[in-house]
Amino acid sequence: MKKMRKTNPNLVELIHELKKKAHENDAPIWRDVARRLEAPSRNWAEVNVSKVARYAGENETIVIAGKLLGAGDIDKKVTVAAYRASQSAKKKIESAGGRVISIMELVESNPKGSNVRIMG
Repeated sequence: MKKMRKTNPNLVELIHELKKKAHENDAPIWRDVARRLEAPSRNWAEVNVSKVARYAGENETIVIAGKLLGAGDIDKKVTVAAYRASQSAKKKIESAGGRVISIMELVESNPKGSNVRIMG
């Protein structure tokens, strides 16, 4: 059976950059996220806002190798980096004082990946 490859050039570039940053900065967290994004998209994480509220601490940074969905409520100030995020999820997190950013923005601001938790 032929191995399928990712066809989205933005996703391919993100995976390449994550691996590169993991090697340059000796940060295995970015390699882990890259490997999760290399998997078929049907196996990607789909994390609801309620799960972020349940497991994340105040002012914590979360990375999701997949989608952030808007089910549930949150009252904590958290930073969430996800490949995709629904509008309702963005609105809920921002109204709680947090922010939703792209994975690459998180890598640029925190190249070592310190104090970042993978969720999903």
